[in-house]
Amino acid sequence: MTGREPHFVQSLERGLAVIRAFDAGRPELTLSDVARHCDLTRAAARRFLLTLTDLGYVRTDGRLFSLTPRVLELGYSFLSSLSLPEVAQPHLEDLAARVHESSSLSVLDGDDIVYVARVPTRRIMTVAINVGTRFPAYATSMGRVLLAAHPDDTFLSRIKLAPLTARTLTRADDLKTELLRVRNQGWALVDQELEEGLRSLAAPVRDRTGIVVAAVNISVHASRTSVADMRETLLPALLETAAAIEADLRATTRP
Repeated sequence: MTGREPHFVQSLERGLAVIRAFDAGRPELTLSDVARHCDLTRAAARRFLLTLTDLGYVRTDGRLFSLTPRVLELGYSFLSSLSLPEVAQPHLEDLAARVHESSSLSVLDGDDIVYVARVPTRRIMTVAINVGTRFPAYATSMGRVLLAAHPDDTFLSRIKLAPLTARTLTRADDLKTELLRVRNQGWALVDQELEEGLRSLAAPVRDRTGIVVAAVNISVHASRTSVADMRETLLPALLETAAAIEADLRATTRP
């Protein structure tokens, strides 16, 4: 395949694509649905689906296919080896109880953030957010904290800054300026750039060596909490939580 290394196994890529074809909006798919979504022939899609069924990752009633809970094993090894979610969870619960708003922890994966821990208090987005949910980093407070931790801004040349709302920063220079501000002040506030009505505040979480490994945030609905209130009342609690997570990481992580 053009552009791939000699070691690249295309069949593995396609098998993983079949698994990723299922999501919250498509929990059940027909053979034709999978073939179309993954750009496969029906014969190839059938082989992948039946193999995944034999392995226990997919179930079928003869027409519709769906994932089984066994697919969680694919992510469990990562989450179990990454002590961060377990360390952060009680602190997120305390934070959510203090401020009565949802709190989350995410890591950077390519140009996206991936949620690895979350304590929701109420639904404030049109999509449900769970562990494993991904969003483009450039339009989120946690993403900007994580991107700001990397002085190399080459990602600005490869990502498309799509206008997710009327407020989204879509000029590379504007985003670069904002990341510099985030880097200097140590936190990020995003006002309705990912979704209308959603405001979020994030702070970095550093490991024992001082490297930013995650971001913690508070998300609120714009109709309930102003930007000024977020800075005045929510930011101190958020920074305290980030510091508490870092302290536990230092205590639980070996040199």
